[in-house]
Amino acid sequence: MKKHRDKPIVQITNPEIDKYSEVHTSPESKDIQNLINSSDEELQYIDMLSGRVVGQLLKMLVKISGAKRILEIGTFTGYSAVMMAEALPEDGEVITLEMNLKYQKIAQNHFDKSKAGHKVKMICGNAQNTIKELNGTFDLVYLDGDKLRYSFYFEQVMPLLNSGGLIIADNVLWDGTVLDPEDKKAEAISEFNKLVAEDKRVEQVLLPVRDGVNVIRKI
Repeated sequence: MKKHRDKPIVQITNPEIDKYSEVHTSPESKDIQNLINSSDEELQYIDMLSGRVVGQLLKMLVKISGAKRILEIGTFTGYSAVMMAEALPEDGEVITLEMNLKYQKIAQNHFDKSKAGHKVKMICGNAQNTIKELNGTFDLVYLDGDKLRYSFYFEQVMPLLNSGGLIIADNVLWDGTVLDPEDKKAEAISEFNKLVAEDKRVEQVLLPVRDGVNVIRKI
């Protein structure tokens, strides 16, 4: 998800290339299109939605990896949770963590209306606390909330991640500001990318897709 910021957004890639990529990426389901429209009606901003290219990348990774149990940190209005749930087998599950009361209400409404929504379970509260109360292991983790604490969540989820499992971290280029961090979020994300790159427990590829996606595999 991309957060609102007062400073101008740095375009990482050519806008025309971005549009071309989106046009040539599989379209979202009717449920997802309805979710986007509903989110737009209820909020003054929806730029925190992952978007078609990142969403379909997530969906593809879920299918390719054979993931059955997914953890998401940061729900917003439910776009990525539903996208991943659509890729899961019928007995699959997405556990998503969200602390914002307004987003909780909107997201749950979307889950209730979506065909794949029954595979999604939202845990309400501060993820710093709720993540410590989770049971079982996960095949894939989508990290997309609380940018200041990406490194914290990485360390928290590693013991919960099955061998060969994936961590997908969004917004890891933070409008390109990771090249010369000047604010706390850019610094935190830059430190996270460095932490992952030096961690011998994982292998990773950082993709310049939208605002940057780090695909991390536990060895």
